[in-house]
Amino acid sequence: MRFVLDDSPGFIINRTNLKLSNYLTRKFKPYEITPEQWGVLNRLWFKDGISQKELSELTIKDQTTTTRILDKLEWKGLIKRQRSTLDRRLLLIYLTAEGRSLEDKLVPIVKGVLNEALKGFTPEEIQLIKSLLNRIYNNVGK
Repeated sequence: MRFVLDDSPGFIINRTNLKLSNYLTRKFKPYEITPEQWGVLNRLWFKDGISQKELSELTIKDQTTTTRILDKLEWKGLIKRQRSTLDRRLLLIYLTAEGRSLEDKLVPIVKGVLNEALKGFTPEEIQLIKSLLNRIYNNVGK
């Protein structure tokens, strides 16, 4: 039995993700931010001062990958880690002023990339794409 990779929804989703990620990498280059770092920053812009574990869950990354991303962001001066006053075992992640200021620079880039990628789609089609992809996501591993 043959399997045509180019007809596989999984392959098409992955190929699309890679192309978007590579394009975003080029657009973020002047700010020395990667798409993975963008994901962490984006979560912190909405909820600052959370634990690494929660951040890992929100970004759908394992703890090791999250630690690596946080190390890089801390080295760049975009985040800081502070011990929780309620539980000294917990390190909470906070944006620095510089990390917070990137929101106004990076969000328009992401919106521009998405507008370019979704050019020619109606709002209803965009909603359908999101709904179908979320259904696939929720079906996997049930």
